[in-house]
Amino acid sequence: MKRAIVTGATGMIASALIRLLVSKGVEVYALCRPGDDKNDEFFNSPLVHAVDADISDLVSAKEKIDQSCDVLYHFAWLGTFGNSRGDAYTQSDNIKYTLDAVTLASETGCKCFVSSGSQAEYGRTEEKLTGATPVNPETGYGIAKFASGKLSRIYANQLGIRHCWVRILSVFGQKGNPNSIIMSSLDKMLKGEYTSFTKGEQQWDFLHCDDAALALYLIGEKGKDGKVYPLGSGETRLLKDYIIAMRDCVNPELKVGIGDLPYNEGQVMYLCADISELTEDTGFKPSLTFEEGIIRTAQWMKGERK
Repeated sequence: MKRAIVTGATGMIASALIRLLVSKGVEVYALCRPGDDKNDEFFNSPLVHAVDADISDLVSAKEKIDQSCDVLYHFAWLGTFGNSRGDAYTQSDNIKYTLDAVTLASETGCKCFVSSGSQAEYGRTEEKLTGATPVNPETGYGIAKFASGKLSRIYANQLGIRHCWVRILSVFGQKGNPNSIIMSSLDKMLKGEYTSFTKGEQQWDFLHCDDAALALYLIGEKGKDGKVYPLGSGETRLLKDYIIAMRDCVNPELKVGIGDLPYNEGQVMYLCADISELTEDTGFKPSLTFEEGIIRTAQWMKGERK
């Protein structure tokens, strides 16, 4: 891979991927919403070209990409949080924008299209997730992700582009969603605040964004056409064990309120990716333990406060 296009370039996983691509000498066209804060250090690299391109007009970005590229990584998406995940019109628009991203890939010479799906495509399940696991999305967001994956694969095949769909589970790290359980809890712990949780009996699978970036890079290089790859660490722990590990990384003396809160209605109790096919096809294996990822994330959060 010599050149890549990354949409949604300022998001957590996209940013981690761009940092990795630059470290490997890959030239990157980083597509950002006009007005996005381009404060990542990678924007100072001569290998990175910042391209203002609204998600509703991705195809026009071709005018600012003056070289043939190899892979397009698509992360841009509207309505990822709160009530917007159920907004039918917004989520329907995202399907079109994903197809627009495939068009951009074709018009810039890309031979591979890699896009971010979601665990939300599966709905609630108690089995380890594979590309063949039956889906039952329960939100507009999950439905739109699933439809985008199916339709973009058809379109990419028509254009002769290798298509890989990555159903991402629970990723955390630098620039992560501040409202997610890992980021919000870590923030409070770093401030020395008491934090309340449920009993923490959920079995979940967490992956640091730098490992997610490694997996995506390898999928762009070696992923098989038409494959759906669930992306996580491939292992679970009880949520309460993650909480204790996170607390111990920050301050072993800090008290945490495990069991203070009731479970939400429809609580997901089991979530784990089967990454055996991903490993077989690409060689991906997580390089960071959960604790190492927490330490890396905490260092970033401390730096953001200075």
